[in-house]
Amino acid sequence: MADKPKRPLSAYMLWLNSARESIKRENPGIKVTEVAKRGGELWRAMKDKSEWEAKAAKAKDDYDRAVKDFEANGGSSAANGGAKKRAKPAKKQAKKSKRDDSEDDDDDESE
Repeated sequence: MADKPKRPLSAYMLWLNSARESIKRENPGIKVTEVAKRGGELWRAMKDKSEWEAKAAKAKDDYDRAVKDFEANGGSSAANGGAKKRAKPAKKQAKKSKRDDSEDDDDDESE
């Protein structure tokens, strides 16, 4: 059986993938984290994002269609860990403070 389709990239990620090389060219020796930081600054400063938002919307439509096809062909939304939720760790029982213990002892003596 085929794997469940991967979620589509956001408009920002589509843009960053296309702009990453030019950011590296303009800033030789820049770290990966700095590329992402600079990309975020450029994205926020960008006035017209419609081109990338349209590409992201198309990618989301394609993804939605692919998921419907996947589920229609016997795949489930939980297949391959797609919708697994992380189990919450068990809560620890609150410890009683020494003061609480001594108050309990006092109550027992007065009865």
